[in-house]
Amino acid sequence: MARRPGAPAAYVEEFSFVNPLVKYLLFFFNMLFWVISMVMVSIGVYARLMKHAEAALACLAVDPAILLLVVGVLMFLLTFCGCIGSLRENICLLQTFSSCLTIVFLLQLAAGILGFVFSDKARGKVSELINNAIVHYRDDLDLQNLIDFGQKEAVINTMCGQGMQALSYLEAGKVIYTNGCIDKLVNWLHSNLFLLGGVALGLAIPQLVGILLSQILVNQIKDQIRLQLYNQQHRADPWY
Repeated sequence: MARRPGAPAAYVEEFSFVNPLVKYLLFFFNMLFWVISMVMVSIGVYARLMKHAEAALACLAVDPAILLLVVGVLMFLLTFCGCIGSLRENICLLQTFSSCLTIVFLLQLAAGILGFVFSDKARGKVSELINNAIVHYRDDLDLQNLIDFGQKEAVINTMCGQGMQALSYLEAGKVIYTNGCIDKLVNWLHSNLFLLGGVALGLAIPQLVGILLSQILVNQIKDQIRLQLYNQQHRADPWY
């Protein structure tokens, strides 16, 4: 970078394309979710250790603790790349963070679209998952508590439906819930589309912000590298 005689050299040496606001905003953004991921992993590990040995392998596919553990580990690794990449200005880690976050966002978007288009198949998958969970109801304490929580307001008749078959559909509906769990879930989803859309948007905005900030920082780091290479190449210039 050429300068006029008498121009201050400090400006040339100290100038940087990397914006500290972008750098540390991305760092603290990832640090927040990094802490959340560590809490999720800790809860998942604690829940697994508290279970009996025979239940530990009984129902891994529907174990809430395993799901929490897997999501926490993935989030931990992803935010680790974002934290260290932004703090150390490492392009490789930042690109990994941005790419993985983009893939997660696209998968969520695809899952939402496919679930809407193929609603019947999605309903079948949900039904299969719930039935599998009910089969293993006694095998996993966490799963048992989760199912109990979902049904605690869905059981009105404490006599297991005694005498309900003698009543009409409308009369029985005043004492017990005549719709199944799947129908209840589908009806709830249809009646709360705006709420679900808001939740999806709330999950998408942090991901888009992380992708945007990481790409901005990567471009700034590349500009800074080009500036340093230019300075090194022209340092022998007497007019430098």
